[in-house]
Amino acid sequence: MGNLHFQPLTPSLYDDYIKVGTLAYNQHYKHLWPNGDTYTYIKNSFTAEVLYNEEKDKNTKLYLIVKHTLPIGILKLTNNKNFAHYKTTETLFLDKIYITQEYTGQGIGKAALQFVEAMGKNKSKKVIFLEAMQKGKALNFYLAQDFIIVGTTKVPFDIVIEEERPMFVLSKEI
Repeated sequence: MGNLHFQPLTPSLYDDYIKVGTLAYNQHYKHLWPNGDTYTYIKNSFTAEVLYNEEKDKNTKLYLIVKHTLPIGILKLTNNKNFAHYKTTETLFLDKIYITQEYTGQGIGKAALQFVEAMGKNKSKKVIFLEAMQKGKALNFYLAQDFIIVGTTKVPFDIVIEEERPMFVLSKEI
């Protein structure tokens, strides 16, 4: 997709990452939280301190999704995370992919997954896995991209509305 790139996060881009990550999350997931109050998630995901600590982890890779020069989403990947029967060196966890509402449905998610898959192959990974809301719109997108449901889990925050907490674990061999 022309004019789309995945900018590795640096401290000078923290503000953009926090702004676009918070916006995209709130556009897509406020319904999970009592009274739409996403504060708990935001403070655990989108602060300079959180980003600084994630960047120090050699297994975490953070990206700003940029179209032309406009930040439109974020991507968080975790290498070497335990998953199923795979060696940790064979796994790539797609921890976060959030795209702002106005750019949803324009092929950006598909381009992001292609980027992730190419990165995984380049690093000799065997599988990409992720977690998606059971009731969420993204589930059908991942299934259409050849991910398969391999398990279940829940949003890890107890404050989330109980009937909204169930998630599927999905994977794709590469």
